Amino acid sequence: MALMACRTKVSRVLNSSLIEKTGFLRTGTSVNGFSGRILDDPCRRIGHFRCYSSFSAAVASNEPRLGLGGFEVLGLKDYYEYRKSLYGEITHKALLVDAVGTLLVPSQPMAEIYRKIGEKYGVEYSETEILNRYRRAYSQPWGKSRLRYVNDGRPFWQYIVSSSTGCSDSQYFEELYHYYTTEEAWHLCDPDAERVFMSLRKAGVKLAVVSNFDTRLRPVLQALNCDDWFDAMAVSAEVEAEKPNPTIFLKACELLGVTPEEAVHVGDDRRNDIWGARDAGCDAWLWGSDVHSFKEVAQRIGVQV
Repeated sequence: MALMACRTKVSRVLNSSLIEKTGFLRTGTSVNGFSGRILDDPCRRIGHFRCYSSFSAAVASNEPRLGLGGFEVLGLKDYYEYRKSLYGEITHKALLVDAVGTLLVPSQPMAEIYRKIGEKYGVEYSETEILNRYRRAYSQPWGKSRLRYVNDGRPFWQYIVSSSTGCSDSQYFEELYHYYTTEEAWHLCDPDAERVFMSLRKAGVKLAVVSNFDTRLRPVLQALNCDDWFDAMAVSAEVEAEKPNPTIFLKACELLGVTPEEAVHVGDDRRNDIWGARDAGCDAWLWGSDVHSFKEVAQRIGVQV
């Protein structure tokens, strides 16, 4: 019990603000997408410390890792080794993956599809106008429910489509809605994803998708032949919680049979993916900043592909 409490505390401390002895009060240079904050102590009582907002950002720094009073509490390289000693040469027992923007992306720009399909239904807005109207509509509070994606998400998407295009034709909406369940609409971000995920699973790492999406996500992943890559899926429309709510991350961990401290989440949205995962107690890496491919993710976990 004491060991578990210690592991939990160490993980949360390193996830929130990793401290290094250094200079004065200012915002430091971004390291792997996160800013180092320099905390000044004008009275010189405890020295100077740099706080990184991510474990992975601090890993990128080569400066000495010192704790309060100049004592080395736990070097980050040592921390990696510590985690590997717990989990058998891997740093995490589970990998949680965001869907749209990380695992997969639309094959064509949204505004282009809205315009092309909409032409026969009288849509006259340009792609720029559609995009601007879409962004405006999407940023507005959704008053019909505390969740955007309830079940199949149709009410929310009807609102978005009509607001973006000025067209409320039900046939137009259904054609557009169905298009985004097909293989044609999506492609995988990383062509090596399958090979990497198979290597991770072979090494004993459990995999789950964690996504703000409606119930079409499962058919989409089936269409892309990647649904069987994962041991579990936590879809917001199914678990009734949307990122950054920690509940959806906790549900994914529950489905995988791991604790949050044993999991790392990878996603492309700092608020929804990084802050949300950390609030749940998971480690988190920002896609496109901390990591740029699933091979890099696997290497960080300690699995060679």
